[in-house]
Amino acid sequence: MRASRFLTWALASSVLLAVATGGWSARAEAQTTPSADTAAESDAELLDSELCLGCHGIEDFAEPGPGGEMRQLHIEPERFGESVHGKRACVECHKDVVEIPHRENVDRVVGCVKCHQSLWETALREGKMAENATLGKVVRQIESYWASIHARPNMDDQSRTNATCYDCHNAHYVVPIESTIGAESRLEIPNICGRCHTEQKAAYLTSVHGKEISVNANPFAAVCTDCHTTHDIESPTGSNGGSVELAITKNCGNCHEEELETYTGTYHGQVSTLGYAYTAKCFDCHGYHEIQRVDDPASQVYGTNRLTTCRKCHEDAVAGFTTFQPHGNTKDFERYPYLWLASKGMIALLSGVFAFFWTHSALWFYREYRDRAEAKNRPHVQINELPQGEKKYVKRWPALWRLAHLIFAIAIMTLVLTGTAVLYADSGWAQLVMKLLGGPKVAALIHRFAAAAFIFIFVGHLVYVLTHVIRNWKTFKFFGPNSTVPNLQDLWDVVAMFKWFFGMGSRPIFDRWTYWKKFDYWAPFWGMVIIGLSGAMLWFPQVTASVLPGWVFNVATLVHGEEAFLAAVFLFSVHFFNVHFRPDKFPMDILMFTGAMPLEEYKREHTLEYRRLVESGEFEKYLVDAPSRPMTRASKVLGATLILIGLTLLVLVLVGFWGHTVSG
Repeated sequence: MRASRFLTWALASSVLLAVATGGWSARAEAQTTPSADTAAESDAELLDSELCLGCHGIEDFAEPGPGGEMRQLHIEPERFGESVHGKRACVECHKDVVEIPHRENVDRVVGCVKCHQSLWETALREGKMAENATLGKVVRQIESYWASIHARPNMDDQSRTNATCYDCHNAHYVVPIESTIGAESRLEIPNICGRCHTEQKAAYLTSVHGKEISVNANPFAAVCTDCHTTHDIESPTGSNGGSVELAITKNCGNCHEEELETYTGTYHGQVSTLGYAYTAKCFDCHGYHEIQRVDDPASQVYGTNRLTTCRKCHEDAVAGFTTFQPHGNTKDFERYPYLWLASKGMIALLSGVFAFFWTHSALWFYREYRDRAEAKNRPHVQINELPQGEKKYVKRWPALWRLAHLIFAIAIMTLVLTGTAVLYADSGWAQLVMKLLGGPKVAALIHRFAAAAFIFIFVGHLVYVLTHVIRNWKTFKFFGPNSTVPNLQDLWDVVAMFKWFFGMGSRPIFDRWTYWKKFDYWAPFWGMVIIGLSGAMLWFPQVTASVLPGWVFNVATLVHGEEAFLAAVFLFSVHFFNVHFRPDKFPMDILMFTGAMPLEEYKREHTLEYRRLVESGEFEKYLVDAPSRPMTRASKVLGATLILIGLTLLVLVLVGFWGHTVSG
């Protein structure tokens, strides 16, 4: 100990003598001396950095530490000069050093945080923020660090943090990461982190990322900070672990962009995008620090290992799960032909339906508006102007049908809300809705309950129709006026309607069912095949995977979402227009709530049926009193509420679709 001190004193004396005789150059002009706040700091100005290097520049220079162990105190002058602190004096950080030899029991605490914040405060005070932009960035990183697990007290030593600045950044060789030297320093990050995280380092070095660093010296390979971030590191097992896992998943996409994009298209990815961490994320399938290439037999997603990996979450997973494509996409026909075909088929379906019916609605609006402006149509009979008790209304829908329609409408709106909030998980509104619903698990239960209600009404309707047909088998006409089965007359009605649109003919007259109402009627049948079947596959994955290959889940997810989009947009745009928003109906038609429509309107909307019933003498039995005023008011309120909800859902779906399309 005494010999070490004697050596230090001798070296320092030599240095002082050399300076006095001009053997050591003066401090570089570029060095910055901080303001002297205390007498000690004023004394510290007398110590030139070259004096310090007189001892610390000696290779293998070391002294005993607080515990008696020898610690290296050697500094490489050239390497230090290339660092971001290379132009600063040693005593700007080591403020406690005021003399050579150093005082006994000096408190050698270097305050990186205090120094940077003090310098930034000076820059703010002097208005030199632009010149000190890098310093401002460092201060922001310090603020992130304060919220990290590294800044918290160490459980073994409550007086110390888990890690401070110089535990990660070499105290004397801090370099910009974008520099050549920084790229070399990046290769050292696993070793730096591994000083504390030994087990994680050992696993990492066996991974594809670790081998790229340790064997190939590839500075672009993933290191600890790429996944865990730099200054705001949190523990994945802590109270905020879910957010950390989601952040790590997002960070994987910084390198694996295409994989992250395809992952977010799956239910796992959609739930993660919504901000919930309970579904599978990148590392749940690929592993944590020991990640291997997919074709490596040691990989968790290698063919023979996949079922075991799936069973970490899906305990009852069967072989079909292993052929699910978590990164399947609709652009690569060679690798994912079924997804490609399903996508192109749905695009053709959506394009055809919307092209026809939006054009149909636009032309209808134009012609009907012109005809009303020219008084070609007789005005509506206003319900509130009719004397109560006069039988000038026609009964159209009994109470049971109206109730079924109401339940059907509510079920569809619930399905749209809960389903598209997941489908467009990257939309801000979706994340807000999901929080209000109580999270994806609760939303899934609500979605399934609404689906069950939808199926119940649909099946109940089928039972009624089949019973009616069977009872009237001898007299029922499948292509008659009371049947919803499309017939040749519907085609002529479409042609006549378009002639009227373009002013080439008079407005056509219709029977009980118009062609657009028949389309509305049969659309749920198509929807049940696509949405219902695909939804059932996703609802009961074990059953599906036991008889079908895993890629069916990819196709089912795709068509379920696309058909849901078609149904939602069609219902809340085309159907709403046909029933409520065209000039003859605006602002709404309350027929499905009251069950009866004004006689004058009935004559105009269903002319052929009216004539047929009058001729047969059956018309009188359909005449009823006008709905009561309370019934009318309640119907208007209910109708307006449902229309408002439908339009809101339409806006949300279109916003979600647009954002998803642009970002994709």
